[in-house]
Amino acid sequence: MNEEGTMMGIMPLEAALKYAADKDLDLVNIAPGAVPPVCKVMDYNKYIFDLNKKEKDARKNQKVVDIKEVRLTLGIGDHDLQVKVKNAYRFLQDGDKVKVTVKFYGREMNFTSSGEDLINRFAESIAEVGVMDKKPKLEGRRMTVMFSPKK
Repeated sequence: MNEEGTMMGIMPLEAALKYAADKDLDLVNIAPGAVPPVCKVMDYNKYIFDLNKKEKDARKNQKVVDIKEVRLTLGIGDHDLQVKVKNAYRFLQDGDKVKVTVKFYGREMNFTSSGEDLINRFAESIAEVGVMDKKPKLEGRRMTVMFSPKK
C-alpha cells in the first residue's frame, strides 16, 4: 500500500524500498506471515507518535475505581456507626466502591445473624448513594459485603 492507502500490487523488495525512499517515507512490514508479505509505505515515527497520543488520551479519560474498606464490629456504638456511614457515603459519592467488613471476636461467632443485621442497617443508611452488590458472605471470622455507587 502507498501513503494514501491504495493497493500497489505485488512488487519486488528493491522497487518498494526505492519508492519509499523517493517519497522520503518508510517501508513497514505489516503482515510478515502472509504470502507474499504485506507492506505499507508510511512515516513510521509519525505513526508511533499517533499511537502513543491515542493511548495517553485513553488513559486520561478513564476513571480508576478504588475500593475503600470500612471495618465494623458487633459492639459498635450508634455514633461510631454513623461516623463509618458518613465516611462510606463520601466514598460512594466520589465514585469508589466500599467494602464493609464485620469482624467477629471470640464467642461472637455464635451471633453471625447479628452481623448480618448490622450490615443491613448500614445498607439502609447509605441506600440513596450506594447499592449492595451481593449478599453478605462469611469468610472465617469476617463477614464482608461490597457496595457500588448508584448510577
